[in-house]
This record gives sequence, structure tokens and C-alpha cells, in this order.
Amino acid sequence: MLNIADTLDHWCRETRAFALATVVDVRGSAPLPVGTSVAVDEDGNAVGSISGGCVEGAVYELCRQVLHDRGAPHRAWFGYSDDDAFAVGLTCGGELDVLVQRMDPATRPHLAAALAEVVRGGPVAVAQVVEGPDALLGSTLSVFGDDGRIAGGTVDGGPMDRAVADRAGALLRAGRTALVPLGGDADTCPEQLSVLVHVAATRPRMLIFGAVDFAAALSQVGRFLGYHVTVCDARPVFATAERFPHADEVVVDWPHRYLEQTHVDARTVVCVLTHDARFDIPLLRLALDLPVGYVGAMGSRRTHEERLRLLREADVTQDQLARLRSPIGLDLGARTPEETAVSITAEIIAHTNQGTGLPLTRITGPIHRPAGRVDQRSAVPGGSS
Repeated sequence: MLNIADTLDHWCRETRAFALATVVDVRGSAPLPVGTSVAVDEDGNAVGSISGGCVEGAVYELCRQVLHDRGAPHRAWFGYSDDDAFAVGLTCGGELDVLVQRMDPATRPHLAAALAEVVRGGPVAVAQVVEGPDALLGSTLSVFGDDGRIAGGTVDGGPMDRAVADRAGALLRAGRTALVPLGGDADTCPEQLSVLVHVAATRPRMLIFGAVDFAAALSQVGRFLGYHVTVCDARPVFATAERFPHADEVVVDWPHRYLEQTHVDARTVVCVLTHDARFDIPLLRLALDLPVGYVGAMGSRRTHEERLRLLREADVTQDQLARLRSPIGLDLGARTPEETAVSITAEIIAHTNQGTGLPLTRITGPIHRPAGRVDQRSAVPGGSS
């Protein structure tokens, strides 16, 4: 639902009831991920998309029906259809499970508060029960901030609320929307639930070290991909806001000193473009010891071998060196700064999503990798998104 937070926030401020259709499970090559939503208000206005067009009409009618009937949440399944070009189905071959429920802002003030916080750019998680006992289906609970603070709503009014909030807080810290199984025990809830945790996290950070032309192009692509981009260089003549208009901030400082002092997490990516061992070695020694999601360094293979030698002399372990992506980027034949920026961000995307980096024509199986599920026994406070 947070993909359409702007419109839902507007409807909530007007206390306008709406039906919300949310993708709660995906199998195969479905076009959009778990957590994507469509909403329809009582005047028939619609916002959002869950399939890129192929099942939107059927979902719209389900929303209208749920709004009219004021009944219980309704779950629908859409699968592949090729017998009739106009049949309701996913021509991409995937399958979607969709939960449709009525949302009344007057009875869910916490949801209105959560949507308003998302619009302001704050970190929010909204947990939604998408499978379980009828009495709990569709119930929601909101968590604000990284500390798992319950902002409102309830699942069962008891121990399950704390369990859901803890898991939602962990996913919020990791920046991940996911489907979580919970319950099935006497301490929380005897019946097992599936809870979809919608996450709107703060932007992940891209730290670019080295105020060079490649950094200018990389900062532009990084910003386009949703990163909060920082360019850092110790040379004030080069590290200026005018040279890097797409960076959120430009810092004049020694790279390793800045990295020591700034906040990083499992979603942070570190790109070292300095080409100078005076900067590279203390910076990489520190970066490879931090819980960041990606560390890459630019340079030729000769530069890379010398860099590895110096890092080993600086007592960097082999396990730490295995985290280093150097030479940075995928083999795209890139030459210009702009092409190189695409090469670097392509590797970051592949690394983050555990992709192969190979052309799709050379691999088999689903194009879209399974995502959005978290094992009940595993927490995710440090996992990358």
C-alpha cells in the first residue's frame, strides 16, 4: 500500500473510505512484487497497479464489490491464461494472490498517521494480516522508527501485537517489505498467521569517495535509483557542490575519517574511486570491517593486485578481502563516465538482489526471483535489502 501513499494520505485526511487490493503472494514471473497495491474509493476513483494492466479490470470490480458489501476481506487468485487473449489472467505466466479489503480511516487512525509519515519521508512499517483466522484477517498495526515503537492498530490486542511489532521493526531496519509467518504457539497465538509487513524506509546511502568525473556520473545514477548520495574528497578545490549537482551532500574530509564518523548500515554502498593508495588503503581497511552492503574500488587489474598487497600488509583478512568488488562494476565494455556509472550500479543491483549479472537469454527459469518471504525463525536486523 505504501507505493500509493500520497493518494491514500489524501483520502485519509478527507476520511474517505476505500478498498485496498494488495499483492500478498507471487509465484513465477509476475510483474510487480509483494506489497504492491491498488485502491478504489467510493466514487470509483482508482490509483495504483498490481499487474501492469492484465488483471486490473477484475481487481477494480472486486474493490467496488467489497466497498459496496462492507463485508469481510476477500482473497483472490490470478494465474496464467492463454486460451482467450481477453481472459482475466497473467500472460507473463506468473501467479498472484491478492487480498481486497475495505479501509475506513475513521476506524484506523493509525493507518492515516502512518501514511502521513511516509509522505513526510519518515521510516514506517505497516503490518497487515493476510492469512489466518477470519477475526484477524485484514487487521493492521503500524510501527514508526527503527526501535519498533507501535504507533497504533492491533492484531489481536495481546502478545501477538508485540511479536508483529518486533518483526516489523527488524524489517524496517533492513528496508524490506516481506511476508512473515507468525504464531502457531501458546505464547503468542495458537493459530498461525501470515503477516505482510509493508516498509517505507529512509533512503539507503551511497558513499562515493573521490571527486572525479566518474563520481559525478555515479552520483546522478545513484540518485535516480533512490540512494542518498554523498561525495567525499579531501581536496576542497575538487569537492564542490557545483561539480556534483546530483549529490545530496558533498563533504571535504579525508575519506577514512569521514567514514569513521558517519552512519552506515546493511543497505549502505561504498564506492571508492580515488585511485590513490594514500586514500584507498585506510578507507578500504575500515570499510571492509563495517556491516555495509557493498564495497567496490575502481582501478586496473594491476592497481587491484597492488591494492590487495597493501591491504594484506595492513592486516586485512582474507574473508574481508573477499567482500571487495575490484575492479568495480560489471563487464559492459564501459568507457565513458556515464557508461561506467551504469556498470557500477548494475553490479550493486545484482549484488543486492543476488542476481547473476548474466544476460537473461543465457539463463533459464523465472525472470523474477522469489522475494518477500522471511523465515519465522530468522530475524533480519542486519540483512541487506
